[in-house]
Amino acid sequence: MAGTVIGEGLTIEGEIVTDDEVVVQGTVRGTLTSGDVVSIAAGGVVEADVQAASLSVGGQVTGNVTASDRIDIQAGGRLIGDVKAARLTIADGASFKGNVDMDV
Repeated sequence: MAGTVIGEGLTIEGEIVTDDEVVVQGTVRGTLTSGDVVSIAAGGVVEADVQAASLSVGGQVTGNVTASDRIDIQAGGRLIGDVKAARLTIADGASFKGNVDMDV
């Protein structure tokens, strides 16, 4: 797999900027910007504002998120914050609290 994996048990605090795919299995606090896909795995925790082409939430995100394409909140995923994306999918069993702006 190409890209960056923030492994289980790892905590990163600060600003992350990349053009590659990011998979979060651990914890990120601060800001996360990717020109590709950001995936928050089950058990992953993001306390940050996130900007990406696409975002997949299987874990927990607290912060405002922006995606140029789509945001998917999977079953068991939790997102607290405002969302700005062209498309938003919220699966059964997912949790979302915030505002949605689909005017991208």
